[in-house]
Amino acid sequence: MPSFIGSPIEELDTPALLLDKGAMLRNLRRMAEFFTDRKAKLRPHFKNHKCTQLARLQMEAGGAVGITCAKLGEAEAVADAGIGDILIANQVVGSAKLERLAKLAKRTTLRVAVDDEEQIEAISRAARRADATVGLLVEIDIGMGRCGVIPGQPALRLAQKIQQTEGVRFDGLQAYEGHVVYHKDARQREQETRQALELAIRTRKMIQSAGIPVKIVSGGSSSTYQFTGTIDGVDEVQAGSYATMDWVYKELTPEFEIALSVLARVISRPGPRHAVLDVGYKGLGDEFGMPKVKHLQEADIQFRLSEEHCTGRNVPEWRVGAAVELIPSHACTTCNLYREMYVHEQGRVVEIWPIEGSGRLQ
Repeated sequence: MPSFIGSPIEELDTPALLLDKGAMLRNLRRMAEFFTDRKAKLRPHFKNHKCTQLARLQMEAGGAVGITCAKLGEAEAVADAGIGDILIANQVVGSAKLERLAKLAKRTTLRVAVDDEEQIEAISRAARRADATVGLLVEIDIGMGRCGVIPGQPALRLAQKIQQTEGVRFDGLQAYEGHVVYHKDARQREQETRQALELAIRTRKMIQSAGIPVKIVSGGSSSTYQFTGTIDGVDEVQAGSYATMDWVYKELTPEFEIALSVLARVISRPGPRHAVLDVGYKGLGDEFGMPKVKHLQEADIQFRLSEEHCTGRNVPEWRVGAAVELIPSHACTTCNLYREMYVHEQGRVVEIWPIEGSGRLQ
């Protein structure tokens, strides 16, 4: 297998996941600078890229207190990379997982979201067997309609339960305003973000009034960081997409640059203005829309995906064999489809980074 280091990106075997190093580093600096002098700090979300080298760069950029993960397997990869403060912003359930969770808690500062008493008890049993302590954030539902208890008394009861339980430690609350992050109107997005997080702030005050310290309120995203990160009472912002970006998030946060793309190749020209590329659903996260062509984002190209093909109408005069850079609509699900990313500067590959978290669904 050729290494491709030093090669023009057009010579890569396709499909290939590309990362523009300059754009990525500028994104990291921009986000880090926002949090440098703020009470709230950044906890970058690993699920965006699933690459430990990129996670280390996010920590080194400044303004960050640790890494957020979506799955236990991701957290294990992050810990293996030497990052010592990890939040699994999700519920971890099942005896096999809890045994792994407890082992992981013995070698890193680890927190996990909970929203059920039985879950707390199960984590406690696993932690006590391993002689470990697992930090817990009670997740409250502030509008997403997914996981989490109702703000207020239900969250207080879980906090009290954790306080009374061995092997676990109550560290605070998780509250994700995911139901508002894709609002295109920035003023509406800000207003609804602040309204949603106010539920978390009130719950924090209620728990503190009951004599239980709340160290952390964690939430946020790449399209609400500028609001969530300024709310008094929010301590951590779990932004992820800012590092790589995709065309959907670019429309929401134009201050960040698109660093991620997928290099594909034309394999067929069935007719005029009609081309087929060698990537499909298995190489492009598409749940927010079809990909766009880098440098031709405003062109009226109409794409349709199948498993291994991307069929385009109204395309330029691409010849068979031509390399085409596509910008996915969702970077997170795209990165999960690859095992490595080709990092490039000025059109040439400078590094190849493994994506250790790809496929880690457990």
